[in-house]
Amino acid sequence: MDDTFQRQISAAIIQLRLRSPFFATLTLFASIIPSPSQRTAATDGRDIFINPQFWRGLTSAERLGLLAHEVLHAALLHILRRGNRDALLWNIAADIVVNGIILAEEGFALPAGHLREKNLEQLSVEEIYALLIEQPGLQAKLHLLFDDLLEPIDGAFSPDVYAELEQYWGQALQQGKAMLDVLGLGHGMFPLGLQREITRLSPSQLNWRAYLWRFLVQTPSDFQDFDRRFVGQGLYLDELAGEKLRIFIAVDTSGSIGRKEISLFLGEVQAILRAYPHLEAILYYADAACYGPYELNVDVELPRPKGGGGTNFEPFFRTVEATLDASHNSVSVYLTDGYGVFPTDQPSLPVLWVLSPGGISVESVPFGEAVRLIPDR
Repeated sequence: MDDTFQRQISAAIIQLRLRSPFFATLTLFASIIPSPSQRTAATDGRDIFINPQFWRGLTSAERLGLLAHEVLHAALLHILRRGNRDALLWNIAADIVVNGIILAEEGFALPAGHLREKNLEQLSVEEIYALLIEQPGLQAKLHLLFDDLLEPIDGAFSPDVYAELEQYWGQALQQGKAMLDVLGLGHGMFPLGLQREITRLSPSQLNWRAYLWRFLVQTPSDFQDFDRRFVGQGLYLDELAGEKLRIFIAVDTSGSIGRKEISLFLGEVQAILRAYPHLEAILYYADAACYGPYELNVDVELPRPKGGGGTNFEPFFRTVEATLDASHNSVSVYLTDGYGVFPTDQPSLPVLWVLSPGGISVESVPFGEAVRLIPDR
């Protein structure tokens, strides 16, 4: 064991406590291991491995940045969240997010050659990855100096290990927040952008279809007492209530939506029909106008999209409001990038916005609930 290296690590953590008690708390949850086999530094999702020679060549501020960089990868579950995605592109996307968080803090620097892409770092790792897949030109200008997300030994985490790491780092994040409260620092010392990335760990962000289920059963009073354990037994909403549930679905077909987004949206519409075949589903295509209605059935092909103009969300809601009647509980789902004119008045029916990768932030939606549509790969 390199005693000099360990003393320098301890000194850096002490300094980290002064700069960012939150980062310092997270670092205490990871073992920091000297590893000459690593070119620079890396994490396996729990521990941090650092090449001592590389470490010695860093400035004090770069050492703080390196520790924060690796522990954020671990705490934000970047290795677990990758799934079957391309490892290099995923690492690039994760580095953009993590480096943006770190460099927004005073007193931190990163080793030479680090990635920084300010116009992307407000997005989630999943969103940035999707953009890299869609835009080869963007890929070409982003170069990773070293990949630091180590592959699991067996190629994938077992469900037990996944759950254990998820719980472990969840506790670490809570402890970090609690430390800020104990010190009386509150949210003022919480790293900028980190809360946004933490929300990506929520199942409602990573699997919006599961979120849709919770949205549906929480909306009409008839369904609030439904035991959700019956979902896996094939029992559906309108079989369990006297009134039928109608879902209005809007697919954004404005000029800002490309073919890939349209295909993604329509795939999600089909997923709704397969998951909830007994819902009364009505589809509209919408740009600055509204096209429909199209009554949907899981066995019937979806109608050809119409649109291509500007984006105004009001026509869809105005059209739907005119068709509402007391015999149906109704909800609406709008699949869009969120760039458009929102209605001045909030609709009377519940609204779930499903925002595409690269769309507006979830917090920017003026009414209803919003989730991010994250492609599976």
